Amino acid sequence: MSRHNQYEDAFSEQGFWNKLKKYASAAGREVVEKALLLFYAMQEEQAPAWAKATIAGALGYFIVPLDAITDLTPAVGYADDLGVLVLALAAVASYINDDVRQKTAARMEAWFGSEEDEQPADG
Repeated sequence: MSRHNQYEDAFSEQGFWNKLKKYASAAGREVVEKALLLFYAMQEEQAPAWAKATIAGALGYFIVPLDAITDLTPAVGYADDLGVLVLALAAVASYINDDVRQKTAARMEAWFGSEEDEQPADG
């Protein structure tokens, strides 16, 4: 079994949500946003099987607790996850549509608040 299939097989919707809910703050906004973009893109009907398999592999890698760099070290621990998610996003970018972006933005705001809340007010 290839590594890709191992991670693809590790993906489950429940495992994905469990990992995000438990580690969202440790993983950080950037990792969570990319994971959500991929998750919602995988839900799109027009996404072909190869794109869904690519996404499942990347999200499976994110879910698996023992990856190249342990996730117990904040910031550094999710660097490999971020790399895998970014590569998968690049591969399936044409399936990241407005609906996917809106669902991701809504979930991000629910979990992290709006980005405007983090910006300093203009003078």
